[in-house]
Amino acid sequence: MLPDSGPERDRVVGRLWVLSAGLCMSLGGPIIRLADESMEWQFLFYRSLGAALALLIYFLFSGRPVLTAIRRTGATGIVGGLCLAVGFTGYVWGVMNSTVANALFLLSASPLFAALLGWTVMRESVSRSMWFAMGGVMAGVAIMIGEGLAEADVFGDLAALSAALGFAGFSVCIRRGRHTDMSPTILIAAAVTAAVSGAMAVAGGSGLAVPIADVGLATAYGVLVIGAGIFMLTIGARHVPAAELVVLSLTEVVLGSIWVALAFGELPSVLTFVGGVVVLGSIAAQAVVGMRRPD
Repeated sequence: MLPDSGPERDRVVGRLWVLSAGLCMSLGGPIIRLADESMEWQFLFYRSLGAALALLIYFLFSGRPVLTAIRRTGATGIVGGLCLAVGFTGYVWGVMNSTVANALFLLSASPLFAALLGWTVMRESVSRSMWFAMGGVMAGVAIMIGEGLAEADVFGDLAALSAALGFAGFSVCIRRGRHTDMSPTILIAAAVTAAVSGAMAVAGGSGLAVPIADVGLATAYGVLVIGAGIFMLTIGARHVPAAELVVLSLTEVVLGSIWVALAFGELPSVLTFVGGVVVLGSIAAQAVVGMRRPD
């Protein structure tokens, strides 16, 4: 049962929004695996169009002018959108050039980046419990990828790490602009990613002609995973510190690996499973502490 008081209720609801966003975004890996006839830039192009469509529909039904909403986010919104574009791109390249589990677990570096960026940009303190949670997350990641990192594709790993940095930057930006509707940053990111990926696909010779099934999957990814998941993340960011925001959303990491294992038989090793339990336990513990303790 939710608390009755305003601030306390906001803390609980904010964290629930973030956890829900992680659940929604965990569907991204399986969708990418299904779209196996598309190249990276092609998939990114159609996914970005889907995300842009979802946001434009949202603005249409809310009766808000798009350009006005973007201007209100200011420089923070622009930077946040660019960071998110890096996250979008790095994630797809990471998954397509490595295992889903490996790419997702490397995203767990995001809390460290977010904590450092949050402290540097916003002077936002990191609680002792948060440091313990981040330590648990990183320990879990070390367990999960320690045995297989040397055999994984180096480019895929670097792409996933760039995604971790991009998502951390985005988290700090939407936290900094929490008193403004930061949902336009998603539209900025989608527009930038679509323009860059479309140009790269054409320049690279692959073009934009892909099977209609892959177009549908990429568009569904943009609408459901990005349009819904990251939108929920921007709502939760109004009440959750930047570093904790990323830690709580790491439910995407564990659940995404589970979905891929169930759907495609991409089973994690015993050490990967143990590490996943450590990560999920750290996330759950921080969620409980954060809901019961004032920010």
